[in-house]
Amino acid sequence: MSFHCLRLVLVDKFKLMYFKKIIPFLIFSSLLLGEIHVYNRSSGTESEIRTLSDSKKLYISAKDLSRSLSSKLYENTDRKKLVLYIAGKKVKISGHTSFVMIDDQPYQMPQITRIEHNDLYVPAEEFFAILKSTVLPGINFDIKKEFLDIDVVRFNITGITIDVKSNGTIIRLNTRKPFSERNISSFINKHGWFYLTVAGAIVDTTVINNGLTRGIIRQIESDQLGETAQIAFKLGSKVISHEWFESLDPNEIVITLRTPLGKIEERIESVKERWRLETIVLDAGHGGKDPGSQGKYGTNEKDVVLDITKRVGRLLEKNTGIKVIYTRDEDVFVPLIERTKMANDANGKLFVSIHANANNNRTVQGFETYLLKPGKSDDAIEVASRENSVIKLEERAGQYKNLSGETLIMATMAQSTFMKESEDLAAMIQMELDKRLTTPNRGVKQAGFYVLYGASMPNVLVEVGYISNPSEEKKLKQGNHRQKIAESIYQGIKHFKSSRERLLAEE
Repeated sequence: MSFHCLRLVLVDKFKLMYFKKIIPFLIFSSLLLGEIHVYNRSSGTESEIRTLSDSKKLYISAKDLSRSLSSKLYENTDRKKLVLYIAGKKVKISGHTSFVMIDDQPYQMPQITRIEHNDLYVPAEEFFAILKSTVLPGINFDIKKEFLDIDVVRFNITGITIDVKSNGTIIRLNTRKPFSERNISSFINKHGWFYLTVAGAIVDTTVINNGLTRGIIRQIESDQLGETAQIAFKLGSKVISHEWFESLDPNEIVITLRTPLGKIEERIESVKERWRLETIVLDAGHGGKDPGSQGKYGTNEKDVVLDITKRVGRLLEKNTGIKVIYTRDEDVFVPLIERTKMANDANGKLFVSIHANANNNRTVQGFETYLLKPGKSDDAIEVASRENSVIKLEERAGQYKNLSGETLIMATMAQSTFMKESEDLAAMIQMELDKRLTTPNRGVKQAGFYVLYGASMPNVLVEVGYISNPSEEKKLKQGNHRQKIAESIYQGIKHFKSSRERLLAEE
């Protein structure tokens, strides 16, 4: 090769390296990299959040913010979506959109969310303003100093406990300071709601609204109205008198609701309270990085059961007064042990987990419903083993290490209070599925499912069909077939509700 030709080759090679390495750097450098300093007053920790900025706008890393807040984070990399759990609320952030969802309520930012380095970057000022108005009133951002101050302890009504006595119910609201008596007022309206209003208070609505209802308290609703907190209690019976006073050690507002003396009435009321099915928790199996079982034609269990679960929820919400809680309402990964925790925290009265089955023998098909007990058959043990294997994808898989053998038996014995009701619910769902589906009825079975462990309420796991069976997979892909399954589960729950109400009427 001549010197001239060699020179041309070297020049061309240098140009290629320049375009591969230098030009992308120049393009990316139009977004300046930086960070803001964070001080979390509640934990006393300091941290940094990575930023991107152009000539007009500063963007912050959603993942870094989650770490600074010590919040749970679920990620769907395929859909470019992050879900942050902040102060009990679900904050959904999606790439290439200007909308943020907070507990399914949309909020719009003037700029779209950027996708950089497997992370989502949101416009800082606008996003913090949304968080301040909806989730964290104690968050303050100084863009000039690039400093974020997080004071989640600004709530001064922070918790609630309810005690039942022979002559009434006592409500204790935990406060961070005493309030002037002039700023507190209370009344009962004609619809049976007791209202307490505290001027100058900031109430942690998530904690208060999820408080455990007992005695004559049927429902709790709290709202922040400007600088005034209002807490409302739905009463289940008449009140002779009501009053409140402040305790200073510890700081509390103590409310007494007096009812007629009578232990028999209280026992009846307690039984009725246990079986009022006002809240049901629906659990769509798998999700996110856990696809569940996969059919011959590529159908993922996680997608099928999420659709069925939402259909059941819509039927319940449309046709009954039941409140529906979803452990997941989109394609995100939720650890098994978190699912029953959500159910217990929401004070659910039923827990129904929905799955699709699989078997190495592709001819096996049909539907079945499971209770939490160590498996009695090889089939049941195999199904439980497959569903439990998801813990390998969890970061804290060690928390399940004691849930086997005798320990699991003890755990199921602890739930024996609800075993009869779980059996009834399973039988009713199985009966309704049998009415509508042409696939085999494989009956009600028992197995040791981790997802049911710890549910303090009647609970079942429904396997709606075998996605491993090609013909049944085709059916599960059809909307009308999934609707039949949803209607069957809904009708089973409805029959169970009616049976409990008949028992209440006989008390």
